Amino acid sequence: MIDEKTGRVVDKDHKGRGYELSKGRYVEIDEEELEAVELASTHTIEIDDFVPAEDIDERYLDKPYYIVPNDKVGADVFVVIRDAMKRKDKVALGRVVLSNREHIIALRPLGKGLLGTTLRCPYELRDEDGYFDDIPSPRVSKDMVDLAAHILDTKASKFDPHKFKDKYETALKALVKRKAAGKAIEVPEEKEEESNVIDLMDALKQSLGRKKATTPQTKGRKRAPAHRSRKRRAA
Repeated sequence: MIDEKTGRVVDKDHKGRGYELSKGRYVEIDEEELEAVELASTHTIEIDDFVPAEDIDERYLDKPYYIVPNDKVGADVFVVIRDAMKRKDKVALGRVVLSNREHIIALRPLGKGLLGTTLRCPYELRDEDGYFDDIPSPRVSKDMVDLAAHILDTKASKFDPHKFKDKYETALKALVKRKAAGKAIEVPEEKEEESNVIDLMDALKQSLGRKKATTPQTKGRKRAPAHRSRKRRAA
């Protein structure tokens, strides 16, 4: 923690917990007082409701967990509930205590088990209107939307998380390896990166212009009217 005025690290004696009641007005809360409201973590999930899977807004999804039964008796109930949810395409909403706090958790079938995903509370989400209000609503032609859709089709692929690469993690491992080998770690000079950002709308307009320009050439040959047929040679 850094003091925003001095820029110095705040020492342990000056750290504390508190809640902001209003701008600049806080109420301090001690560790002992927090312990008074903590909940004991359990391995039991209390199910309250079953809702359609599509009803859950993805913005509420937080952390995923694998859910398995803990004994033979529990396994029977586990399998019955799992298969019933699978048949009805329902998601169970329940409550579980993790890290001394109660969380809402969504359960859905996953293979032989269940996937439990903790959900955020409404107060943890920002309202999108404040961010989307300033987005303009320009009129675009159907041809441009069709061209963009064609680009999407040419780039279509399967979701493969193994393609995800953490460049920082890779660089950090390389740094540790060099350090362990006794090699010097040199900070590279900052270089001004060349901008390779392409204006999508300009690119689409140019592509659409080339498409229209080539149309007379590709369709320039005279074609016989549909009602006229080619002459056939008699056998």
